[in-house]
Amino acid sequence: MIYKLSPIMRMVLASVLWSLGGLLIKMIDWNPLAIAGGRSAIAAIVMMFYIGRPTVKMTKNKFYGALAYTGTLVCFVSANKLTTSANAILLQYSAPIWVALFSTWFLKEKITKLDWITIAAVMGGMVLFFMENINGGYVFGNIIAIISGVFFAAMLIFLKLEGNGSPVEITLLGNVFVFLVSIPFLFNIVVTPKAILTLLALGIFQIGFAYILYASATPYVSSVEAILIPVIEPLLNPVWVMLFIGEVPGLLALIGGIIIVSAIVIRSLIESKQEKTLKKTTAVKAAQ
Repeated sequence: MIYKLSPIMRMVLASVLWSLGGLLIKMIDWNPLAIAGGRSAIAAIVMMFYIGRPTVKMTKNKFYGALAYTGTLVCFVSANKLTTSANAILLQYSAPIWVALFSTWFLKEKITKLDWITIAAVMGGMVLFFMENINGGYVFGNIIAIISGVFFAAMLIFLKLEGNGSPVEITLLGNVFVFLVSIPFLFNIVVTPKAILTLLALGIFQIGFAYILYASATPYVSSVEAILIPVIEPLLNPVWVMLFIGEVPGLLALIGGIIIVSAIVIRSLIESKQEKTLKKTTAVKAAQ
Protein backbone atom coordinates (compact mmCIF):
# COMPACT_ATOMS: atom_id res chain seq x y z
CA MET A 1 0.00 0.00 0.00
CA ILE A 2 2.88 2.37 0.80
CA TYR A 3 4.28 2.06 -2.71
CA LYS A 4 0.95 3.04 -4.27
CA LEU A 5 1.66 6.56 -3.02
CA SER A 6 3.98 8.78 -5.04
CA PRO A 7 7.41 9.47 -3.44
CA ILE A 8 6.43 13.11 -2.82
CA MET A 9 3.19 12.08 -1.10
CA ARG A 10 5.13 9.60 1.04
CA MET A 11 7.53 12.33 2.14
CA VAL A 12 4.68 14.76 2.81
CA LEU A 13 2.85 12.14 4.90
CA ALA A 14 6.05 11.33 6.81
CA SER A 15 6.54 15.01 7.64
CA VAL A 16 2.92 15.36 8.78
CA LEU A 17 3.27 12.31 11.03
CA TRP A 18 6.51 13.67 12.51
CA SER A 19 4.74 16.97 13.21
CA LEU A 20 2.34 15.18 15.59
CA GLY A 21 5.18 14.50 18.03
CA GLY A 22 4.72 17.61 20.16
CA LEU A 23 0.96 17.10 20.56
CA LEU A 24 1.16 13.38 21.37
CA ILE A 25 4.05 13.81 23.83
CA LYS A 26 2.12 16.47 25.75
CA MET A 27 -0.91 14.17 25.94
CA ILE A 28 0.97 11.60 28.08
CA ASP A 29 1.43 12.53 31.74
CA TRP A 30 4.63 10.50 32.23
CA ASN A 31 8.27 11.25 32.88
CA PRO A 32 9.87 12.31 29.54
CA LEU A 33 12.32 9.38 29.65
CA ALA A 34 9.47 6.91 30.11
CA ILE A 35 7.70 8.39 27.07
CA ALA A 36 10.88 8.35 24.98
CA GLY A 37 11.68 4.75 25.93
CA GLY A 38 8.19 3.40 25.30
CA ARG A 39 7.97 5.19 21.97
CA SER A 40 11.37 3.93 20.84
CA ALA A 41 10.63 0.32 21.84
CA ILE A 42 7.46 0.31 19.73
CA ALA A 43 9.16 2.12 16.82
CA ALA A 44 12.04 -0.39 16.82
CA ILE A 45 9.57 -3.29 16.53
CA VAL A 46 7.81 -1.59 13.60
CA MET A 47 11.12 -1.02 11.81
CA MET A 48 12.18 -4.63 12.41
CA PHE A 49 8.97 -5.87 10.79
CA TYR A 50 9.65 -3.64 7.78
CA ILE A 51 13.35 -4.36 7.13
CA GLY A 52 13.49 -7.92 8.42
CA ARG A 53 16.50 -9.17 10.31
CA PRO A 54 19.17 -6.43 10.34
CA THR A 55 22.83 -7.26 9.89
CA VAL A 56 24.43 -4.82 12.29
CA LYS A 57 28.20 -4.72 12.03
CA MET A 58 29.25 -2.57 14.95
CA THR A 59 31.75 0.19 14.30
CA LYS A 60 32.87 3.13 16.41
CA ASN A 61 30.99 5.65 14.28
CA LYS A 62 27.76 3.62 14.33
CA PHE A 63 27.97 3.32 18.10
CA TYR A 64 28.57 7.04 18.60
CA GLY A 65 25.90 7.84 16.01
CA ALA A 66 23.38 5.70 17.91
CA LEU A 67 24.34 7.44 21.16
CA ALA A 68 23.79 10.82 19.48
CA TYR A 69 20.41 9.61 18.19
CA THR A 70 19.56 8.58 21.76
CA GLY A 71 20.43 12.04 23.01
CA THR A 72 18.32 13.59 20.25
CA LEU A 73 15.16 11.71 21.19
CA VAL A 74 15.54 12.01 24.95
CA CYS A 75 16.24 15.75 24.77
CA PHE A 76 13.44 16.40 22.29
CA VAL A 77 10.82 14.63 24.42
CA SER A 78 12.13 16.39 27.55
CA ALA A 79 12.06 19.78 25.79
CA ASN A 80 8.42 19.24 24.86
CA LYS A 81 7.63 18.85 28.55
CA LEU A 82 9.76 21.83 29.66
CA THR A 83 8.92 24.42 27.01
CA THR A 84 6.36 24.95 24.25
CA SER A 85 6.23 22.47 21.37
CA ALA A 86 6.97 25.34 18.98
CA ASN A 87 10.18 26.16 20.85
CA ALA A 88 11.19 22.49 21.04
CA ILE A 89 10.89 21.74 17.32
CA LEU A 90 12.07 25.08 15.97
CA LEU A 91 15.19 25.19 18.16
CA GLN A 92 15.97 21.56 17.25
CA TYR A 93 15.67 22.61 13.61
CA SER A 94 18.96 24.51 14.05
CA ALA A 95 20.79 21.16 13.61
CA PRO A 96 22.25 21.97 10.14
CA ILE A 97 24.15 24.90 11.68
CA TRP A 98 25.76 22.63 14.25
CA VAL A 99 26.64 20.24 11.40
CA ALA A 100 28.46 23.08 9.65
CA LEU A 101 30.37 23.94 12.84
CA PHE A 102 31.23 20.33 13.70
CA SER A 103 32.40 19.68 10.15
CA THR A 104 35.44 21.89 10.71
CA TRP A 105 36.67 19.56 13.46
CA PHE A 106 35.45 16.13 12.44
CA LEU A 107 35.31 16.31 8.63
CA LYS A 108 37.96 18.99 8.10
CA GLU A 109 35.52 20.95 5.94
CA LYS A 110 35.86 24.72 5.72
CA ILE A 111 32.97 26.90 6.89
CA THR A 112 31.86 29.03 3.95
CA LYS A 113 30.69 32.64 3.92
CA LEU A 114 27.16 31.33 3.36
CA ASP A 115 27.50 29.17 6.48
CA TRP A 116 28.60 32.13 8.62
CA ILE A 117 25.69 34.27 7.40
CA THR A 118 23.25 31.45 8.18
CA ILE A 119 24.82 30.84 11.60
CA ALA A 120 24.44 34.54 12.45
CA ALA A 121 20.79 34.50 11.36
CA VAL A 122 20.01 31.33 13.35
CA MET A 123 21.74 32.66 16.45
CA GLY A 124 19.70 35.85 16.13
CA GLY A 125 16.53 33.76 15.94
CA MET A 126 17.55 31.84 19.08
CA VAL A 127 18.09 35.08 20.98
CA LEU A 128 14.45 35.98 20.31
CA PHE A 129 13.30 32.70 21.88
CA PHE A 130 15.15 33.51 25.10
CA MET A 131 13.99 37.14 25.10
CA GLU A 132 10.42 35.83 24.87
CA ASN A 133 10.79 33.27 27.65
CA ILE A 134 13.27 34.87 30.04
CA ASN A 135 10.51 35.25 32.66
CA GLY A 136 8.22 32.50 31.41
CA GLY A 137 9.95 29.47 32.93
CA TYR A 138 10.88 28.02 29.55
CA VAL A 139 14.59 28.88 29.49
CA PHE A 140 15.79 25.43 30.62
CA GLY A 141 13.45 23.73 28.12
CA ASN A 142 14.80 25.95 25.36
CA ILE A 143 18.36 24.96 26.24
CA ILE A 144 17.40 21.25 26.16
CA ALA A 145 15.80 21.81 22.72
CA ILE A 146 19.04 23.33 21.41
CA ILE A 147 21.02 20.39 22.85
CA SER A 148 18.63 18.07 20.98
CA GLY A 149 19.61 19.84 17.75
CA VAL A 150 23.30 19.47 18.65
CA PHE A 151 22.85 15.72 19.24
CA PHE A 152 21.01 15.40 15.92
CA ALA A 153 23.86 17.17 14.16
CA ALA A 154 26.36 14.83 15.83
CA MET A 155 24.40 11.83 14.57
CA LEU A 156 24.56 13.16 11.00
CA ILE A 157 28.31 13.74 11.36
CA PHE A 158 28.97 10.18 12.57
CA LEU A 159 26.77 8.81 9.79
CA LYS A 160 28.85 10.73 7.26
CA LEU A 161 32.09 9.48 8.86
CA GLU A 162 30.76 5.93 8.58
CA GLY A 163 30.53 6.42 4.82
CA ASN A 164 28.73 3.29 3.66
CA GLY A 165 26.92 2.79 6.97
CA SER A 166 23.16 2.40 6.98
CA PRO A 167 21.02 4.98 8.79
CA VAL A 168 18.61 2.11 9.48
CA GLU A 169 21.15 0.42 11.72
CA ILE A 170 21.93 3.61 13.64
CA THR A 171 18.23 4.35 14.08
CA LEU A 172 17.43 0.83 15.30
CA LEU A 173 20.39 0.77 17.67
CA GLY A 174 19.53 4.25 18.92
CA ASN A 175 15.95 3.23 19.66
CA VAL A 176 17.23 0.24 21.64
CA PHE A 177 19.56 2.54 23.61
CA VAL A 178 16.68 4.93 24.38
CA PHE A 179 14.59 2.04 25.69
CA LEU A 180 17.44 0.72 27.87
CA VAL A 181 18.05 4.17 29.36
CA SER A 182 14.35 4.55 30.10
CA ILE A 183 13.80 1.24 31.95
CA PRO A 184 14.21 2.69 35.51
CA PHE A 185 11.60 5.35 34.69
CA LEU A 186 9.02 2.87 33.40
CA PHE A 187 8.37 1.52 36.89
CA ASN A 188 6.87 4.78 38.15
CA ILE A 189 4.21 5.43 35.53
CA VAL A 190 0.44 5.46 35.75
CA VAL A 191 -0.84 3.22 32.97
CA THR A 192 -4.11 4.44 31.46
CA PRO A 193 -5.87 3.55 28.19
CA LYS A 194 -5.24 7.10 26.94
CA ALA A 195 -1.51 6.89 27.69
CA ILE A 196 -1.13 3.48 26.03
CA LEU A 197 -3.05 4.47 22.89
CA THR A 198 -1.08 7.72 22.60
CA LEU A 199 2.22 5.87 23.08
CA LEU A 200 1.24 3.37 20.37
CA ALA A 201 0.45 6.27 18.04
CA LEU A 202 3.89 7.77 18.77
CA GLY A 203 5.80 4.54 18.22
CA ILE A 204 3.87 3.07 15.30
CA PHE A 205 3.00 6.17 13.29
CA GLN A 206 4.95 9.22 14.49
CA ILE A 207 8.32 7.42 14.31
CA GLY A 208 8.00 3.89 12.85
CA PHE A 209 5.63 4.35 9.92
CA ALA A 210 6.91 7.88 9.24
CA TYR A 211 10.47 6.58 8.97
CA ILE A 212 9.39 3.85 6.52
CA LEU A 213 7.61 6.41 4.34
CA TYR A 214 10.58 8.78 4.39
CA ALA A 215 13.18 6.07 3.71
CA SER A 216 11.19 4.64 0.80
CA ALA A 217 10.70 8.10 -0.76
CA THR A 218 14.13 9.69 -0.33
CA PRO A 219 15.87 8.00 -3.32
CA TYR A 220 13.12 9.18 -5.70
CA VAL A 221 12.75 12.87 -4.84
CA SER A 222 14.92 15.77 -5.96
CA SER A 223 17.34 17.46 -3.57
CA VAL A 224 15.10 20.55 -3.50
CA GLU A 225 12.05 18.46 -2.60
CA ALA A 226 14.06 16.68 0.11
CA ILE A 227 14.89 20.11 1.57
CA LEU A 228 11.48 21.77 1.34
CA ILE A 229 9.02 18.99 2.19
CA PRO A 230 10.38 18.17 5.69
CA VAL A 231 9.85 21.85 6.63
CA ILE A 232 6.21 20.77 7.05
CA GLU A 233 7.19 19.26 10.43
CA PRO A 234 8.33 22.43 12.28
CA LEU A 235 5.52 24.43 10.67
CA LEU A 236 2.67 22.06 11.60
CA ASN A 237 3.96 20.90 15.00
CA PRO A 238 2.93 24.10 16.87
CA VAL A 239 -0.35 24.24 14.95
CA TRP A 240 -1.56 20.83 16.23
CA VAL A 241 -0.64 21.74 19.81
CA MET A 242 -2.40 25.11 19.54
CA LEU A 243 -5.57 23.58 18.06
CA PHE A 244 -5.95 20.64 20.45
CA ILE A 245 -4.25 21.81 23.66
CA GLY A 246 -4.43 25.58 23.35
CA GLU A 247 -0.70 26.18 23.76
CA VAL A 248 0.10 29.37 21.84
CA PRO A 249 3.74 30.33 21.18
CA GLY A 250 4.78 33.92 21.86
CA LEU A 251 5.25 36.49 19.11
CA LEU A 252 9.03 36.76 19.52
CA ALA A 253 9.35 32.96 19.51
CA LEU A 254 7.35 32.79 16.28
CA ILE A 255 9.53 35.46 14.67
CA GLY A 256 12.64 33.63 15.87
CA GLY A 257 11.30 30.37 14.44
CA ILE A 258 10.57 31.96 11.08
CA ILE A 259 14.12 33.33 10.98
CA ILE A 260 15.64 29.94 11.84
CA VAL A 261 13.56 27.93 9.35
CA SER A 262 14.01 30.53 6.58
CA ALA A 263 17.78 30.71 7.11
CA ILE A 264 18.17 26.91 7.00
CA VAL A 265 15.95 26.49 3.93
CA ILE A 266 17.58 29.34 1.97
CA ARG A 267 21.07 28.02 2.78
CA SER A 268 20.08 24.51 1.69
CA LEU A 269 18.54 25.73 -1.56
CA ILE A 270 21.61 27.83 -2.42
CA GLU A 271 23.92 24.89 -1.67
CA SER A 272 21.75 22.59 -3.79
CA LYS A 273 21.94 25.04 -6.70
CA GLN A 274 25.72 25.38 -6.30
CA GLU A 275 26.16 21.59 -6.31
CA LYS A 276 24.00 21.28 -9.44
CA THR A 277 26.03 23.99 -11.20
CA LEU A 278 29.30 22.31 -10.19
CA LYS A 279 28.14 18.94 -11.52
CA LYS A 280 27.02 20.52 -14.79
CA THR A 281 30.37 22.34 -15.18
CA THR A 282 32.31 19.13 -14.42
CA ALA A 283 30.25 17.20 -16.97
CA VAL A 284 30.87 19.83 -19.65
CA LYS A 285 34.62 19.80 -19.00
CA ALA A 286 34.69 16.00 -19.09
CA ALA A 287 32.91 16.03 -22.46
CA GLN A 288 35.40 18.43 -24.04
